[in-house]
Amino acid sequence: MAKSSGRNRYLRRGGGSKGGAGSGAGLPGMGGGAGGGGNPNALAQAQEMLQKAQQELAETEVTGTAGGGAVKITMTGDQKIAGIELSPDVVDPEDVEMLQDLIMAAISDASERASALQAESFGSITGGLNIPGLGPG
Repeated sequence: MAKSSGRNRYLRRGGGSKGGAGSGAGLPGMGGGAGGGGNPNALAQAQEMLQKAQQELAETEVTGTAGGGAVKITMTGDQKIAGIELSPDVVDPEDVEMLQDLIMAAISDASERASALQAESFGSITGGLNIPGLGPG
């Protein structure tokens, strides 16, 4: 197997010019050229944007429902349950299993809504790239 210089040959193609093919100019913290210069503040800016998006998600609430609204689960955008609301007529001591199923369905609905909110929020930061550790898993 041939020895590698440690850098992808496609990244060297740009000849070090900003914005050239394969120069990495579109990625935060990736500089063009062999010196790896680039914008040293780009990574800090990306981290700041990510932190702001995470804070906004934590402050945003979504509601999942089941049983035609008889069970409502309020969840934050970072998928923490903030509240449960049960309609009195759904609380039947003779049918606890139905109530349990409705609660699980409402949690699932709220979780899907929170995941969609995360995907929307982080997608604007990552440009649609699926970066492990960011957003829904």
